[in-house]
Amino acid sequence: MESQESHNKLHVVFLPYPTPGHMIPMIDTARLFAKHGVNVTIITTHANASTFQKTIDNDFNSGYSIKTKLIRFPSAQLGLPDGVENIKDGTSFEMLGKISRGISMLQDPIEVLLQDLQPDCIVTDMMYAWTVEAAAKLGVPRIYYYSSSYFSNCAANFIMKYRPHDNLVSDTHKFTIPGLPHTIEMTSLQIPVWLREKNAVTAYFEPIFKSEERSYGTLYNSFHELESDYEKLNKTTMGIKSWSVGPVSAWANKDDERKTNRGQREKNIGNETELLNWLNSHQNESILKNDVDDSENIFLQDFEERMKESKKGYIIWNWAPQLLILDHPAIGGIVTHCGWNSILESLSVGLPMITWPMFAEQFYNEKLLVDVLKIGVPVGAKVNKFWLGTVEEIVVRREEIAKAVENLMGSGEESKEMRMRAKKLGDAAKRSIEEGGDSYNNLLQLIDELKSLKKSKALGEKAD
Repeated sequence: MESQESHNKLHVVFLPYPTPGHMIPMIDTARLFAKHGVNVTIITTHANASTFQKTIDNDFNSGYSIKTKLIRFPSAQLGLPDGVENIKDGTSFEMLGKISRGISMLQDPIEVLLQDLQPDCIVTDMMYAWTVEAAAKLGVPRIYYYSSSYFSNCAANFIMKYRPHDNLVSDTHKFTIPGLPHTIEMTSLQIPVWLREKNAVTAYFEPIFKSEERSYGTLYNSFHELESDYEKLNKTTMGIKSWSVGPVSAWANKDDERKTNRGQREKNIGNETELLNWLNSHQNESILKNDVDDSENIFLQDFEERMKESKKGYIIWNWAPQLLILDHPAIGGIVTHCGWNSILESLSVGLPMITWPMFAEQFYNEKLLVDVLKIGVPVGAKVNKFWLGTVEEIVVRREEIAKAVENLMGSGEESKEMRMRAKKLGDAAKRSIEEGGDSYNNLLQLIDELKSLKKSKALGEKAD
């Protein structure tokens, strides 16, 4: 009886891409599917599974149908150390190239596993363009998972299509992104290098973005009140369905205590007791958190000593328990590199942001925060640089940083209004994931739709 019930249950496979910014929200989304009655399988490698397996085991032991299926990463074949299976482990171009090659070599074993699992749907990270064909072979829908904002996807697609940055007088000359409901100006230096000028990497990324149009639909870790204009624009531009189900981290973890361990092995967690004691000693909204990883800079060790003496700051050398920190009443804002996970986690607790983008789509996200939502203050970052490709230092002057901090944390009317807007969006984020909220309803609607597709397929097979 149980096996028959399990067979009839909707089975969805999740295929995350091994880098934290992509993997963390997809794992949380997979957990949400399981918590709403779906049989979930996550396909990943051994080292990547170790960063979230305890959470999956806890969900399974709580009665949810969720498990991981492990495939072996070809480390030895590539000359990589054991356990180096994630993009974040690439400390040089050579190592990064090997890791990327290893990820591409996983296609065949994943396809074999998919044939064995026979899922009813595949939710796949955008980076796996080949899963369009894999899903077609199985006769099941392929859901494209985009781990950033609607805004950034719209901006990237319109720049790719119209190339408004071509033939400008200089790299610092501004252009307007066509097709957007807001006037958004950028320079060609602020867009990714592969989009700035056509090269070998362009040929890699363009099919990835194009694969969205060939999918059944797209899942976004966003919510309606955050970027409704771009949610609508994306649907009309892509011509496929999309579902906003975010913020997934706040939703998946609101009933447990996982705030201290987000996407890392437990041994990497800092001393939370000491950190909380330090936070508790400060007034509400008096502390600014920096989410940029500067841990390789030697001067920070001396800087840490000065911070301890003055009690004006606190440095965490290991992976920071960001959710725990952001939710503390002493925190008044965050300095963010404009990664989408950090933005959503900050918004979930109603925090305004100082924006310091570095690479990828982060400069688009900065424009969303500063120009559209008006809850961000820029430090003036000007160049989109791949994190391993910084030949010369990109300098942001201390005067610009001080001005941004004053604008965000000050007592002026503009600062107060910014904090008010952030709090309003934080309230909207909470409502969206409660029963009856937009994201809550979107997830249930998608699950019901996938169940209907499963039934229709079964009836069609029976008729044949």
